[in-house]
Amino acid sequence: MILKKAKRIVIKIGSSLVTDQGKGLDHGMLSSFARQIAHLKKENKTIILVSSGAVAEGIQRLSWESRPRELYKLQAAAAVGQMGLIQTYESCFNAHKLQTAQLLLTHDDLSNRKRYLNIRSTLTTLLDIDVVPIINENDSVVTDEIRFGDNDTLASLVTNLIEADTLVILTDQAGLYTNDPRVDSKAKLLDSIMVEDPAIEQMAGGIGSSIGSGGMLTKIIAAKHAARSGANTIIASGYEKNILVRLSEGEAIGTQILTDTKKITARKQWLAGHLQANGKVVLDEGAEKALTIEGKSLLPIGVIETTNNFERGEVVNCINKNGEEIARGLINYSAEETKKILRHSSKDIESILGYVDEMELIHRNNLVLLNEHTKKINNPN
Repeated sequence: MILKKAKRIVIKIGSSLVTDQGKGLDHGMLSSFARQIAHLKKENKTIILVSSGAVAEGIQRLSWESRPRELYKLQAAAAVGQMGLIQTYESCFNAHKLQTAQLLLTHDDLSNRKRYLNIRSTLTTLLDIDVVPIINENDSVVTDEIRFGDNDTLASLVTNLIEADTLVILTDQAGLYTNDPRVDSKAKLLDSIMVEDPAIEQMAGGIGSSIGSGGMLTKIIAAKHAARSGANTIIASGYEKNILVRLSEGEAIGTQILTDTKKITARKQWLAGHLQANGKVVLDEGAEKALTIEGKSLLPIGVIETTNNFERGEVVNCINKNGEEIARGLINYSAEETKKILRHSSKDIESILGYVDEMELIHRNNLVLLNEHTKKINNPN
């Protein structure tokens, strides 16, 4: 199994496990996970923990009968619940003489290049001094515009951020089935599957928990994000006794989601994980070929349209004529400037704008291809 060889691991624990299906923090479960992580660290594995549970714990502490829909109430529940969640984790890890640190993140934190690098430096330092980082979404201040949507997505972006080998998603499901096992008695648990398999998202369709915000589909999407930096993913039930230790010993439990994607640079990981771009540029067929097959930079002559009011240095999506996102990157000109120079040769930039910052609209080093388009440059045929 992949966890046996892995050295740097992100472990995501779902709300249903942490809060005993919403009844309140399950101290026994958290203690068990802390003990297992301590065991993995003795095997010289580096661990980052991404844990849900703050909102569910807050709802229980506030004696609310159900999960509220109002954002402000969810934020209040998160603020209350985070206190108990981190206190319990700290106590459980202290029993094994392990130091912990809390990091609360929003998508805005990872969207900003400077903050992204600061977070990466903080995490790297914590790992270097043998501290276990415990990461959660900052639900008490988050809005729909800057939230991850679920901690599966957060865990995958952290996997990219610290270049982990493996993402382990522990949930209340045994793994990925061929169909929803709640409605199909013939559904079979998959031991392993390639993340590039086009059927994988369809198989994940309807499996989810009523406690957390993510279902099986979000876990598959997380696996796809993690694969961008070459990381494999394991989805398994956290209710399995000693699950992490058994996985690290090579036992086949849950579903391995494997990838043959090569690792990409940290800068391009950041771009690939940048879920909220600031605008779009639409490419002609020549520009699409230059990016996906020839591995070239994006020049203004290949752009036929631009949308939104982005600024120089912001992340934009590169869309082909069919509306498919093929790449994203840091653009060298604002939307206003791009509109003036699109469909023009690079040598005309100075005469049009009165100056020239870069000959490329997006330089190859600041551009990353997405999904199946990453394969074209290596396998043009």
